[in-house]
Amino acid sequence: MANISTKKLMLKGFLSHSIIALFTLYLIGGCTGSNNINPKSVFRYNEYRNVTSLDPAFARNPQNIWPINQLFNGLVQLDNELQIQPEIAADWKISTDGLTYTFFLRDDVFFHDSPLFGKEKTRTVLASDFIYSFNRLTDPNVASPGSWVMQQVAYYEAIDQHTLKIQLKNPFPGFLGLLSMRYCAVVPKEVVEHYGNTFRSHPIGTGPFYFKRWEENIKLVLRKNTTYFEKNTNGKPIPYLEAIAIQFIPDIQSEFMLFLQGKLDFINSLDSSYKDELLTPKGELQPHYQNSLELLNGPYLNTEYIGIYLDNPNPAIQSPKIREALNIGFDRKLMIAYLRNNIGYPAKKGFIPKGLPGASQEPFAYDPVKARKLVEEFIEETQTIPQLTLTTDSNYLDLCEYLQREMQKIGINIRVEVMPTATLRQAKSSGKLELFRGSWIADYQDAENYLSLFFSKNFSPNGPNYTHFKNISFDSLYNQAMITPNDSIRIQKYLQMDALAMDLYPVVPLYYDEVIRFTRKNVKGMEINPINLLVLKNVFKE
Repeated sequence: MANISTKKLMLKGFLSHSIIALFTLYLIGGCTGSNNINPKSVFRYNEYRNVTSLDPAFARNPQNIWPINQLFNGLVQLDNELQIQPEIAADWKISTDGLTYTFFLRDDVFFHDSPLFGKEKTRTVLASDFIYSFNRLTDPNVASPGSWVMQQVAYYEAIDQHTLKIQLKNPFPGFLGLLSMRYCAVVPKEVVEHYGNTFRSHPIGTGPFYFKRWEENIKLVLRKNTTYFEKNTNGKPIPYLEAIAIQFIPDIQSEFMLFLQGKLDFINSLDSSYKDELLTPKGELQPHYQNSLELLNGPYLNTEYIGIYLDNPNPAIQSPKIREALNIGFDRKLMIAYLRNNIGYPAKKGFIPKGLPGASQEPFAYDPVKARKLVEEFIEETQTIPQLTLTTDSNYLDLCEYLQREMQKIGINIRVEVMPTATLRQAKSSGKLELFRGSWIADYQDAENYLSLFFSKNFSPNGPNYTHFKNISFDSLYNQAMITPNDSIRIQKYLQMDALAMDLYPVVPLYYDEVIRFTRKNVKGMEINPINLLVLKNVFKE
């Protein structure tokens, strides 16, 4: 039985929900129809942000990456513990100097059927296909946002049909992690060159599902690849699902209602509009949903933070005392409980998030008395009251207003300014903001991903160092870490770097995010991972 908040949502969107319910039947019907597919073998989810491309060269954000991950494969992949596993590469070797990577490809990986392959309608993947795919990734005419993943590469070549060699300019320990990104998926030359820019809507890959139908902003249907090369742990063929049906409803509340009605199989993340409906204050599934829904959660490689632009002349920005007060003047545990229903982990004294080797174990001290004293010392020294402007987008306004209230208690006046997300991103990159709310989601599974934000050669707008933090000792450790092949030694350097940066307070780490998914009870095989990649090849429905 629906509680009061659910009833309100139902009443609010009754008409739109009725229309959407009819549409959902149409969506699934388009997938089942004459093919007589059991609806139980169709996995249904909504993407409210829309998909812009199914071309791996444009796998920039989750809405694109998720379907691309079902359609394409690369040399390697990550498991749920972020360990590198084989994919199209059956094996590989790395030279002792960390510069030469040699990959040995499987010979049983076939592209999805297409008449462009000729009479056979398909062919096996060859090393030359990766040469073509990498060349395309770095082609300025393609303008892939993922071209940066090849920055460390000097050259690559096909040794033979099933052997690929990649030579790096300098050792880079996270390189295999880069290759696991869907940017690096293999694509067939004959199909890409036939379709050109429209390959985005005519994708041919090697993945567990193949492309069936896409009505942009309406629906996307993928079908089971019956010749997929991977097997389950028992040696049985995967995937289990016959189809994936994705719909595009921009309204989050409508998405939520469809999920509660059983018309969607899962929802990702937790929106503030329904967090109290689904979760208790302790972050557990509400009792009245425990028989129909499952909650999946775990560490997510995303650090939420407040960035401080250190080149801003504001005396409060330049003061280490004020930057420290910003960090110790609020209770992170209370913030998570109050605003997030305990979803997420209060940030420790480090930027590297929970779930990655190198993450700090030292907690931030919540010390409002010391924070107030630091502010008073600043006022006495400068004869000015600290005034700061914190810029955010509307999605995080509640978080920033919470900080505003807490900082006021210790004597720091913060004005909160709201910008559209795209405008905020540009203003942050160009150094126009004093304080800015930011997220840093890992692109690959190495802590260097996070520490690169404090490397002086990465000053924005040419790199991700948005705070313009610069420290000679940090840079030296960073350069040393990049040429250290031993993982344990390198992680110790990461710990040193993280601690060094945080001691100078260029950012205010808020919390490390958490992957949170809700599924219907009949969905099995759904797992989570710290990069929140949607993997459906092992999922089935009862």
